[in-house]
Amino acid sequence: MAPRADLLRFISILSLLFLPIFTSTSSRPQWILQRVPVVVPQHTEVQPAPHFLSPARLDVASNCDPECHKKAPRPSYWDLRHLLAYETLHSDGRLTETAIGIYGYNPNSITRPAYSSGSSSKAERPRVRRKRQIFGHDGRFSIAGQNFLLKYPFSVAVKLSTGCSGTLVGNRHVLTAAHCVHDGKNYVKGAQKLRVGFLKPKQRDAQYPASYFPSNFTNHIEGGPVPYAPPTNDKMKFQWIRAKRTHVPKGWIKGNPNDIGMDYDYALLELKKPHKRRHMKLGVSPPAQRLPGQRVHFSGFDNDRPGELVYRFCQAGEETSDLLYQHCDAQPGASGSGVYARMWDGRRQSWERKIIGVFSGHQWVERQGASQEFNVAVRITPLKYAQICYWIKGNFMDCREG
Repeated sequence: MAPRADLLRFISILSLLFLPIFTSTSSRPQWILQRVPVVVPQHTEVQPAPHFLSPARLDVASNCDPECHKKAPRPSYWDLRHLLAYETLHSDGRLTETAIGIYGYNPNSITRPAYSSGSSSKAERPRVRRKRQIFGHDGRFSIAGQNFLLKYPFSVAVKLSTGCSGTLVGNRHVLTAAHCVHDGKNYVKGAQKLRVGFLKPKQRDAQYPASYFPSNFTNHIEGGPVPYAPPTNDKMKFQWIRAKRTHVPKGWIKGNPNDIGMDYDYALLELKKPHKRRHMKLGVSPPAQRLPGQRVHFSGFDNDRPGELVYRFCQAGEETSDLLYQHCDAQPGASGSGVYARMWDGRRQSWERKIIGVFSGHQWVERQGASQEFNVAVRITPLKYAQICYWIKGNFMDCREG
């Protein structure tokens, strides 16, 4: 009787989440399309073959806290051209480097710091402490059963053969973290034969009855706490597809794996064949204050729950022009997950989820004698949107609005 009681309790709490949050169009948080710059390749050169020696780092720690990032000088136009130049690793082991041009960019339109809620007082040099990525009560939720694992938005989460997570952002494209394929100095072991795993049932999965969850469960799970996980179904497996190309921005490639900033911790994989699943669109990251409940969401394959897809949401905290700080519970393996928000699309007159960042790693620093810790996501800025969109579509004319 206990499992049935837990199930009834779970459904009753979910029912509280189904009350409409917004009662009028004017009060709905909306995606606001903006004109983005153009980032296009100019010339490509062949580079020496990578070594593929070091294992992938499943999480990245930084001793630069929000105040440290806010004090960093704004990059110049020429700095940005260098940072957004990129390397492409091909499945046959070839490596190329591509220089880019930037057009329609107004550096005065981007301020630093951006929408910060933190103190502006002088901060001491941060000191790294032992990492911990669960904040208090573990608020993660394991998604079980093909009814939900194969249903959008959970179906866009994929696993990389290097141990990280990723998100489907095109018919054959996966967005992930750069540190999952490159350690800042060279490409990691397994990057040349990188594979992307799609979680699928081993055999015909046990179907939950229609009354088990409400039909719009995937919409409302994102609106409030989920205190109970449904029974886990172990009859799942990964179906793997090889990556054909991997793009990594030069802003990540520092030449020293211990001198890594998170601002450019993103990469795009092109698969050898289409995956035939629905993907999630990219969006320019809005200020946290404009997000519904200031919440962000992401799903990934945390190492402490092998074979399970883990969903979580939390309130966004401080932000800089490139990074979003939050306290979403996560473990190594979740890095590379696409951080998304769900807002109203005025053009389509419907709610739409968009990827606004990439989960990068964890920070635990000493600031003015007090310990502070964060999980960090790389925000998709207008320039990053233009670059990633071009990698996906190959035509800058399809990437002018984000």
